[in-house]
Amino acid sequence: MRLRAMTVEDLDDVAALEAQISPGPWTRGIFRDCLLAGYDAWLGVDQQDAELIGFGIVSVGAAEAHVLNIGITPQHRRQGYGRSMLLHLLGRARQLGAERAFLEVRVSNLAAQSLYRSLGFHEIGVRLQYYRNTNGREDALVLSLSLQDFPLESDPS
Repeated sequence: MRLRAMTVEDLDDVAALEAQISPGPWTRGIFRDCLLAGYDAWLGVDQQDAELIGFGIVSVGAAEAHVLNIGITPQHRRQGYGRSMLLHLLGRARQLGAERAFLEVRVSNLAAQSLYRSLGFHEIGVRLQYYRNTNGREDALVLSLSLQDFPLESDPS
């Protein structure tokens, strides 16, 4: 997987992937707003045919990072791509001055929780009815990670 910065030209593909994988998907407009706000947004693409493998977005400010969204195509899951994307986002956050990272994860998303915990994230709270899904709403776990000793990411672009 090759990482590159997300651009406006990528929004249709990213929104289509999000609609495929999320029970409460972000819209194209939300992804556009992230780019307009200057959030650090990345794509993972196949090195040979540039096919979209996944995406990740992190916002950084006031020495804090918030991992906003990560998505990996179903056929590329459980192959380390989500871990690679998350490590990249956390390294970029550290490079941009973040000392701590936060994220929310659906209580039903055990695979993502396992990934986050394997990297040292720990639970600091619960947001009730945070996520939309096909049955209404779902709680989110709020996780945190200190980035004090996290390696700085070099910019691959």
